[in-house]
Amino acid sequence: MIRNRYHARWVLPITSPPIQDGWVEIVDGLVTSIGSSQPAYSLGASSVDLGEAVIMPGLVNAHTHLELSGLRGSIPRATSMPEWVRAVMSARASFISPSVGQLSDAASECRGFGTALVGDISNTLESLDTFLVESIDATLFHEFLGFDVEADEAKILIEPLVSRIAERVHGRVQVRAAAHAPYSVSAELFRAIGQLPGPRSVHLAESEEEVEFLISGKGPWRDILEERGRMDCGWVPPRARPVEYLESVGWLREDTIVVHGVQLVDDEIDRLVKAGSTLVVCPRSNDWTGAGVPPIAKFYAKGLRVAIGTDSLASAPDLSIFKEVAEIRRLAPNVPASKVLRSATIVGAQGLGRGRSHGAIEPGRRAVLIRVELPTGISDVEEYLLSGIDSTSIRWLEDIAVG
Repeated sequence: MIRNRYHARWVLPITSPPIQDGWVEIVDGLVTSIGSSQPAYSLGASSVDLGEAVIMPGLVNAHTHLELSGLRGSIPRATSMPEWVRAVMSARASFISPSVGQLSDAASECRGFGTALVGDISNTLESLDTFLVESIDATLFHEFLGFDVEADEAKILIEPLVSRIAERVHGRVQVRAAAHAPYSVSAELFRAIGQLPGPRSVHLAESEEEVEFLISGKGPWRDILEERGRMDCGWVPPRARPVEYLESVGWLREDTIVVHGVQLVDDEIDRLVKAGSTLVVCPRSNDWTGAGVPPIAKFYAKGLRVAIGTDSLASAPDLSIFKEVAEIRRLAPNVPASKVLRSATIVGAQGLGRGRSHGAIEPGRRAVLIRVELPTGISDVEEYLLSGIDSTSIRWLEDIAVG
């Protein structure tokens, strides 16, 4: 039995208020107790004082695409989503899949920024082995595309994934399914994916052009489908906004993750709240791709379950959730810091189906915890953590020697 006790100026459990001059006790990788001031002597416990620092859960990057890491710095800022997607498709034509080194570097970068769990979108599942080697946990979503896929073909497409979903690799990686978006996945394929266990993920209400396509059947997304020979000539536009369309294919559910939500209007947000769905915001990516600015303050005000993602290195400068929360603070200065930190931890973990193990410091949970260095005299530790913490200030508790 390995029993360690860590003391720090602050402990941030997430599910309860910050603890000043707190401590966390860990036995064999699980949190056994937390508290304030000096605890009673514990036989066999080794301890270390972490000083001016906060102990907090490892962060959750609820939406990223590690497969696109090879495109870092190569996709220019766009004025619209279709423009950005065209650039990505053109760039991806020059490489079939990411190298093992690129995936490893991206996973290491996530961990270096204090990320314990990712929701990774993959077309190949090639990142599965990477997560095991790089000691980072994942819900790995196999993403499907195919706007012209009919019901029989949809069943065949998802069949190989069924056994993968049943697996849980060493308890650290689970495989699930994702539909890319309403403009790239047929209603029949949506319904087939929806029969698989959740959570499930979909890019939704990301661009104005997506709304245009669903309502009128016209616009740049139709142009791209026709150019690529994937337009269903018999398709009739549903004349519905994104959330209504999501409901029509059976996806408006508690175990559904919708990503981006830039174009969501009041009624749609209310419907997502009622369904209990989780929305992942990626504001730095939205800015780069030309999708627009998500109404983040409104999401929180209406009680939506908000998680946070970086999206890919094709649209974000790095894979730092701390930098993402700093952007959220800039866009929504009046949202309580505690709510934003919940989004970066427990809400993301719950959305990814890992809410019992990740995202909070509580007895019985896994001790996937980080130490964040603090300047002397910080009184509002939660607000400080929204300032854009650099990787040099972060260490994993498991990497700190205990005497």
